Amino acid sequence: MKKKILLIDDKESIAKVVSIYLSGEFDLIYFEHPVKAIAWLQEGNIPDLIISDIRMPEMRGDEFLHYIKANALFSSIPVIMLSSEESTSERIRLLEEGADDYILKPFNPMELKIRIKKIIKE
Repeated sequence: MKKKILLIDDKESIAKVVSIYLSGEFDLIYFEHPVKAIAWLQEGNIPDLIISDIRMPEMRGDEFLHYIKANALFSSIPVIMLSSEESTSERIRLLEEGADDYILKPFNPMELKIRIKKIIKE
């Protein structure tokens, strides 16, 4: 059975690229907003890994990360953060707050796939 990955990014183009590279090996669930992703999670859906953008409307990715890591039901789900800002302090802060990885946009989809495999060790 394929591992399930939840992708949250307000840019559909990112979702399309990620889907092309990951859909053969993983089941990809996509939401444009963290609020919708939280509702999906609260329905009892538990992915094997979450990929979240940081800069999004409605709720920022770091707020979403805080919600996930503070909730006992979801805190063990690995999270990879995506960002277009190369900020060492932000990267360190998010890793300290529980992110398992931080990938700078634009990114190589093959590198993302390798990082995912290292985290969830199929």
